[in-house]
Amino acid sequence: MVTIKKKATHNPLAEYIERLQKGEALLPDNPENVLEVVGILKSYGVVLDAYSKNLNYIAEHQFLVFFPFFKYFNGEVSFQKLLRHWWHDRINFEYAEYCMKGMMWHGGGGLDTYLDTNEFKERAQVVIAAKFKNNPLISGINQLFPDFLTEHLRVSAYYTGLGQFWRVMADMFLNLSDRYDRGEIKSIPQIVEHIKAGLVANASNPITYAVKIRNEVYEIIPKSVGLTFLADTAIPYVEAVFFRGTPFHGTVSYNAQGYQIPPDQTRFQYGALYADPLPIGGAGIPPTLLMQDMRHYLPEYLHEIYRRSLRGEDDLRVQICMSFQKSMFCVTTATILGLMPYPLDTKDPNEEKGNRVYLEKWMSRLETSRLLDVNK
Repeated sequence: MVTIKKKATHNPLAEYIERLQKGEALLPDNPENVLEVVGILKSYGVVLDAYSKNLNYIAEHQFLVFFPFFKYFNGEVSFQKLLRHWWHDRINFEYAEYCMKGMMWHGGGGLDTYLDTNEFKERAQVVIAAKFKNNPLISGINQLFPDFLTEHLRVSAYYTGLGQFWRVMADMFLNLSDRYDRGEIKSIPQIVEHIKAGLVANASNPITYAVKIRNEVYEIIPKSVGLTFLADTAIPYVEAVFFRGTPFHGTVSYNAQGYQIPPDQTRFQYGALYADPLPIGGAGIPPTLLMQDMRHYLPEYLHEIYRRSLRGEDDLRVQICMSFQKSMFCVTTATILGLMPYPLDTKDPNEEKGNRVYLEKWMSRLETSRLLDVNK
């Protein structure tokens, strides 16, 4: 009997489904793309390293602090550092918080589920009681509004969740750059495989959260809860930041009568894979902060490509954003291939069909993304 493979002919991105079925990437494999992706991920890795350290510092040392004026200082406050902060000669940690708030708002994953459990609420109350043991005013407020301080700890839990996720990703991207420098990485599929291997290797890393109050440690997210890197931080992050995102101020109307923002947040398509790079640099566009951070750490070989472009460095942030989107499609490819329900090389017709349906669902979500643009 002859087996005829059914092609996804009705999907406008059928070509990319076939690419993925062959184990290829969503981004074309050519030397320029390899250089751009590795170079931008090198810069991104340096920035994520700083973001991760600060998010974890805030979660562990600025929890239940109502006015954390120095939360971006990582415990090292000085007049010189304060001047640099006011002059904005620093990492824009506000973007890290933007991503954290996006994750918290969109939810999803075990972290979101756990923060609504009675176990978390009970642990939160123990921490609150210990923190404000000698503060009758705040203790009284907690009695009147029991969800107020608990919500503060929910936010802190997302700080550490994203911080731990980015810790892994920063090391992964910096290691990718080191391998490229050694001549081990030469193609887009190799980049995707490196990222996929990193995601798989760290998939079961536990996500935990504990704070120290008067030399006593209190567990807010114990290891016994079973939260892990891939299912409870990586996948919700991809959903919230790559796909959904939030509408940028100044680009759409927030007026409910304008109907420019979908009433259902599951229909949001404002994430990194959809965003138009051209507004980068404008007011109210959060990714501008990330592009500004990455421009300080560009490898010279990538910076030189930008200098030779039509506008030189006049639109540097836009060029960085375009390279960044290319790299994010590589990360998305690694995620898609890593979550395939069945082996890519399966010969079982039912499993092949399951994989095809799985890929068609992903491509349906990417129809209005920048996928076609990065492939030009």
